[in-house]
Amino acid sequence: MSEPVQDGGTLDPNRRDFIYIAAGAGAAGAAAMTLIPLIGQMNPAADTLALASIEYDLSKVVEGQQVVVKWRGKPLFVRYRTPKEIKEAQDTDWKALRDPQPDSERVKAGHEQYLILVGVCTHLGCVPNFGGGEYGGWLCPCHGSVYDTSGRIRQGPAPKNLLVPDYAFLTDSKIKVG
Repeated sequence: MSEPVQDGGTLDPNRRDFIYIAAGAGAAGAAAMTLIPLIGQMNPAADTLALASIEYDLSKVVEGQQVVVKWRGKPLFVRYRTPKEIKEAQDTDWKALRDPQPDSERVKAGHEQYLILVGVCTHLGCVPNFGGGEYGGWLCPCHGSVYDTSGRIRQGPAPKNLLVPDYAFLTDSKIKVG
């Protein structure tokens, strides 16, 4: 049988390489086993995931009414716009606005009467009130930002339009947000 020791009294290079590789693989495996639970705890909790999307029945909202629903800890404005509000929003010269966006990009085709917005002012995060300002939309009482009937910024310090969340119509009277 061959002995693992050579003339100089050192280990056989093949055996030494194997020990280094095995030790490195063991250390890498131990590091992975330690990091997996630590990274896993950064995922959202089950109760948070449950709130990530909501369904809402639009038949509860009548023409000219706005309902506020809580979604992801924020107010969600569900507005059933009147024909006059829709016409005003569509007739606005949107290219001249601070945050230019046509009304058609803020509503779903075939459901223009329903406007779904995150009800948080884009200036400092206040909640605007409906019916204020000269454009018939929302007015942020804290700093005077004025939004039109499509939720687009028209006056005041807010830099952006009210956010339109991702939503889809499940039926003609039911939406899923998120």
